[in-house]
Amino acid sequence: MQQRLYRIGQIVPSSNTTMETEIPAMLTARQVIRPERFTFHSSRMRMKKVVKEELAAMDGESDRCAVELSDARVDVLGYACLVAIMAMGRGYHRQSEQRLTAHTAANGADAPVVTSAGALIDALKVIGARKIVVVAPYMKPLTELVVDYIRHEGYEVLDYRALEIPDNLDVARHDPARLPAIVAQMDTSQADAIVLSACVQMPSLPVIAQVEAMTGKPVITAAVATTYAMLKRLELDRIVPGAGALLSGAY
Repeated sequence: MQQRLYRIGQIVPSSNTTMETEIPAMLTARQVIRPERFTFHSSRMRMKKVVKEELAAMDGESDRCAVELSDARVDVLGYACLVAIMAMGRGYHRQSEQRLTAHTAANGADAPVVTSAGALIDALKVIGARKIVVVAPYMKPLTELVVDYIRHEGYEVLDYRALEIPDNLDVARHDPARLPAIVAQMDTSQADAIVLSACVQMPSLPVIAQVEAMTGKPVITAAVATTYAMLKRLELDRIVPGAGALLSGAY
């Protein structure tokens, strides 16, 4: 039987190194249990410091990136920067997804676009979470902006941690092995779920299972949620070994 090949496109900040690691890692792991195969393609938006001004300027480049990736006839596009979307105002992920999808269609290569911000919001709904705790690498003002965005979508953020890492390359260097101890300092007893990384640049994939076992709660990250959203738009089974409850095949 011939295997179907899917081209995965990602719009990433120029300093991002994690989404081009974690998304391929998850979809490659999926190939062990499902027949579909994937290739990975990226287009970059300039951004070095995670500050609102650079995020806004970077978002302006996303239209170009969507067109470039549609030149490669990718099957789905992921906008891989959660905070850039959320910094543009409440509910902006819907506007971004609609506009970027329209650009692919205008280029004769209509492809669905998901944003990591929208994917995270939708993932919480999928697992039925209403009360959550959040870990983010951003400075506190940007973290509070992210928390406000999530709350505006109807979720209760019981607690959050801002790790206050200003340089985006340093965010990628944050050791995921530190995350379980950070979560252990938070009160998760009333939470329905844990957002272990509200950022596509902060690595978290290696410790998702550990934090789920430690807390007894489902764990979601921006990268996991984006992978789920991509698989859903491709109408494929949303299952990836070792990527937590959302990608367990239960949803």
